[in-house]
Amino acid sequence: MRLSVPFGHRKNVVGILLDVNENTPPDISQNQGKTVKLRHIHQVLDTKAALDADILELCQWCANYYHYPLGEACHLALPSLLRKTEPSTQKPQALWWQLTPQGQTCSAETFGRAKKQLQAWECIKTLTALSPEQAKSKEISRTTITTLIKKGILETVPAPQSQTTSLTTQTETKKVADTPLTLNEEQIKAVNSIQMDRFTTYLLDGVTGSGKTEVYLQAITKAITNGKQVLVLVPEIGLTPQTLDRFEKRFNVPILTLHSGMSDKQRFATWESAQTGSASIVIGTRSAIFTPLSQLGLIIVDEEHDLSYKQQDGMRYYARDVAIIRAQKKNIPIILGSATPSLETLHNALHGRFRHLQLTQRATSAPLPKIQCVEAQDDHLSEEVIHAIRETLDKEQQVLVFINRRGYAPTLICQDCGWISQCNHCDNRMTLHQPASQRPQLHCHQCETKTPAPNQCPNCHSHRLQPLGHGTQRSEEQLNQRFKQTPILRIDRDNIRRKGELENALDTINSQQPCILVGTQMLAKGHHFSNVSLVVVLGLDNGFFSSDFRGSERMGQLLTQVAGRSGREKHSGTVLLQTQFPEHPLLKQLIEHGYSQLATQLLAERQLGNMPPYEYLALIRCHAQQPNMAAGFLQQARQLAENITPANADVQYIGPLPAIIEKRNNRYYYQLQIKATNRRTLHHLLGILCSQLEKQRAPRGLHWLTDVDPQEM
Repeated sequence: MRLSVPFGHRKNVVGILLDVNENTPPDISQNQGKTVKLRHIHQVLDTKAALDADILELCQWCANYYHYPLGEACHLALPSLLRKTEPSTQKPQALWWQLTPQGQTCSAETFGRAKKQLQAWECIKTLTALSPEQAKSKEISRTTITTLIKKGILETVPAPQSQTTSLTTQTETKKVADTPLTLNEEQIKAVNSIQMDRFTTYLLDGVTGSGKTEVYLQAITKAITNGKQVLVLVPEIGLTPQTLDRFEKRFNVPILTLHSGMSDKQRFATWESAQTGSASIVIGTRSAIFTPLSQLGLIIVDEEHDLSYKQQDGMRYYARDVAIIRAQKKNIPIILGSATPSLETLHNALHGRFRHLQLTQRATSAPLPKIQCVEAQDDHLSEEVIHAIRETLDKEQQVLVFINRRGYAPTLICQDCGWISQCNHCDNRMTLHQPASQRPQLHCHQCETKTPAPNQCPNCHSHRLQPLGHGTQRSEEQLNQRFKQTPILRIDRDNIRRKGELENALDTINSQQPCILVGTQMLAKGHHFSNVSLVVVLGLDNGFFSSDFRGSERMGQLLTQVAGRSGREKHSGTVLLQTQFPEHPLLKQLIEHGYSQLATQLLAERQLGNMPPYEYLALIRCHAQQPNMAAGFLQQARQLAENITPANADVQYIGPLPAIIEKRNNRYYYQLQIKATNRRTLHHLLGILCSQLEKQRAPRGLHWLTDVDPQEM
């Protein structure tokens, strides 16, 4: 449970009580030979444990595996409201809404022209009760709810809190909706293979459009029928609303979401409902893996290969791997789903550690899209591509143009002296943005510095400044010039900021009207666009020359995922790759033989290079105000590590080396790479090394951390 304690000069800090030593003297304790005066706690904040045994055990595993302080790992598992020194019993109780007896007898005619009230009534009618989070995701306003309460159609009820409303009693009244889709033979085999009574890691390896979600839903049916809860992890907030919508249409049980777009109160209410067993299904992003679920029976990790599951600051945990450990400790099944499994996951499946379930054909029997290369020297849409877009629109079908670069152009260059727009705080070029009705801006995507774009060169004062390259805004501009009568929807982080904007864009797409979608990775993951028959991919070539050893794998995954958005239903799909290197061997392998064969080839290369998953990797990352300070600290760390490395241990050190972008926001980033053939050897070494580094006083302003199983170099 949580305590309010004094810590240093701070009066009230949240501490977590893990154990009590009844033999400790009340005023003094011996710590490494020194007499330390104990301080009195201020207050016990909880009447019951804030972290249940399962989550505490998971936090302890994370602290050990990722070599991170246990206290901070525990705080990470708590909602933000519980990290403050207030008793949890003082948190306001969330109110839900349900239909009154009068509301249950209403009909559509009751509401006349009040469309919003009708939509709210239809939504709540399919649920036992509506939570504030569900109301927000469905865009049901408080004004609409208040009006329905005044009319006697709705009433407020407390959020489910006690075990008397847990799943064991809900199963009598909340049956799974009887609307499953008809499965093909491969899907039937996959569903029947999933055993709910023991721990097994299942890799659901299915081509795009193969019906993986339907397999998830039918596996969830098994869990709910057994009175169990289900945790579903998705990589992006953008996928949460559509996933929630599909689940709510299938299941008549409480379904809640957890993601960073929610307020602290919403997250706490969801966390509490999950802890008490009131939520049957929890859908969330990375941090939802720490959600307490008293009757957890199944975990699903959708798009398991996605980099979003790796935490990039603080404790650098990998939610997919933590999910596997949680399932193992609970002795329950876990499903990892992907059309492009990570090489680590595929390696485990091929060697029998995971159960490999394959879906090789699309659920709609639609053929996989045909992929063709269009040779071009830049990302300006070629005439061949423009012609293909026009033909597609003439057939009343939709087009997706993918370019994984935000902004108007990656940089601004002077045609006279060669000046390039460079960030003053980073080793990074500033991207040119052209916001609507505003002056063009230069924007650093590393430190978020923004400045007005100059009218003349800061170096030679020439007015011949030229945008270099293409981003989503420039591609949108070119398409608007060529297709003036066609709706063009740009979906990227700059254009989709406010609540509901993504849902509105997806509604337009799902209306089936001919349109062109332009976007980044937000369009590449998990979406089902039934009328998209042509996908155009720009900016692909960067993946061939990545300095990260995972670059080719990421390129293959991204291209396969984007290509999979086309031809998913009644129209055959075509993918046009605009590239300077149509004969590149990796690209040809992917086009001719698919991701599976590319992954097999990349695994063989990894084995020859002694890289993961055949060896184990960790980084000591460090950043400081001066490069020599960071490099010097890591050099000292390397010497310490080499001194404690056993003579017979196969351990390799590389560095200290500057990060790919060395300078970021006026700080210099360096890293020391440690690679070992044995996982246990690596963690034993890291444990001793981290302990010694913590005892040494690091220079002021220097920060370091351990990154186990790094996903970005």
